[in-house]
Amino acid sequence: MSEEERKVSGDVEIINGSGNVFADLGLPSAQEDMVKVALARAITNTVRKKDLTQTEAAKIIGVDQAQISKILSGRLKGFSAERMMHMLVALGHDVDVHIAERRKNRPGRLSVRVA
Repeated sequence: MSEEERKVSGDVEIINGSGNVFADLGLPSAQEDMVKVALARAITNTVRKKDLTQTEAAKIIGVDQAQISKILSGRLKGFSAERMMHMLVALGHDVDVHIAERRKNRPGRLSVRVA
């Protein structure tokens, strides 16, 4: 880690994060988890923007209210990114997947951009 990334303030060492908390924790599916978080955030924002109850959102999406509750509270275990993309489509969004050649000297990555 470079000197800029690692600083000491008193007795506390401060380390700048990578922007992906899952990667910083060393979790094996870090990129996929960040994608799921971004999709869950988009679902949550849509439900709030449309002023839907969890029951109304569940009916539109075709799931039960408990599943909507899990997503809105960030409990994403058991939800695939693909499934959440379909939920966004049901809520009236277009979901586009963009595939590009990776840049030299860096690993490929997964990401979600919300317009």
